[in-house]
Amino acid sequence: MSDNYARRGVSADKKEVHQAIKGLDKGLYPTAFCKILPDIAGGDADWVNLMHADTAGTKTSLAYLYWKETGDLSVWKGIAQDAIVMNLDDMMCVGCTNDILLSSTIGRNKHLIPGEVVSALIQGTAEILEELREYGIDIHSAGGETADVGDIVRSLDVGFTAFARLPKDQLLINAMQPGDVIVGIASFGQASYESNYNSGIGSNGLTNARHDVLHKEYAQSYPEAYSPQIPEELAFSGPHHLQDPLPGTSINVGQALLSPTRTFLPLMKQVLDQHRSDIHGMIHCTGGGLTKVMKFVEGLHVIKDQIFPTPPIFKLIQSCSGASWKEMYQVFNMGQRLEIYTDQKTAESIIALAQSFQIEAQIIGRCESADRNRLTVVGEETIEYP
Repeated sequence: MSDNYARRGVSADKKEVHQAIKGLDKGLYPTAFCKILPDIAGGDADWVNLMHADTAGTKTSLAYLYWKETGDLSVWKGIAQDAIVMNLDDMMCVGCTNDILLSSTIGRNKHLIPGEVVSALIQGTAEILEELREYGIDIHSAGGETADVGDIVRSLDVGFTAFARLPKDQLLINAMQPGDVIVGIASFGQASYESNYNSGIGSNGLTNARHDVLHKEYAQSYPEAYSPQIPEELAFSGPHHLQDPLPGTSINVGQALLSPTRTFLPLMKQVLDQHRSDIHGMIHCTGGGLTKVMKFVEGLHVIKDQIFPTPPIFKLIQSCSGASWKEMYQVFNMGQRLEIYTDQKTAESIIALAQSFQIEAQIIGRCESADRNRLTVVGEETIEYP
């Protein structure tokens, strides 16, 4: 992994974090995608509790730049969506698609972030939840906290915490097996419930993406948009401006980097209603990208040899950064942010359901028995992990 990640203060593998939590209880089902607790809230032995917290990460800094340059307040609804989906789609991977409580935490530098931005975030959150209700997905707002913390936040930090109860018989616990095929669900394109083309970027890798792609003039004009600890040569070291067109798409570079993280809930609610017992595993390819699955398998060689062609935003990031394809596959979702592990017949049905939402889906690989966990990705290059 390039040391530019560390020099910019980020980590793709979060070794220090994993070291800090290695001794903690992993919950009732250690191979589940999210930690699952006994039903502490309800006291029912046949139910479990889920609680999840996540943020939009440094994507808020990119939204700040775009808003300052264009005055476009709509970017803040996108940031609310990023933080919400990073919670909901993780919980979806253990079978939870409904009746979720959601609470926000917004930390702002009041000198730079006015009330209209906070209003756009809060109103955007309400609109997102209303849009999900149209697909039978009830997410209930429990309010939250908005704090003026300019001493510790350079511009804005946006996060959510989600809570749900779920019957044990609805849980989806990762148990991938030899013979499984892997369905890749695309994060790019325009789903039937989206109003614009989505680049597929999601909410991971944005620190490097924005610094590698965007022009030095942003560092000079907006020093508050990045940490002063980042070496000068690594701060906004790219060739592009926010409003440069992105080749192969109808949007500009800034809009591509800011494409709101697509939720797969409308699709996956139908998939789970029809095929819950046929799914052997589900991976939300966020931190860790296409290597994320390796945290959840045992005695398998995971082969991804039919992945989607690299979407334009990831080609741009790789070209600007010079990152190896091995790094790219480890940091970014590369256009397939959701993987479903199942049998061939179920896979075909899931692909048809995805297409009904105008979401691309295809079998991207398979699982084979192995004496040690291995991952092979065949894309721009053939990469072996570890």
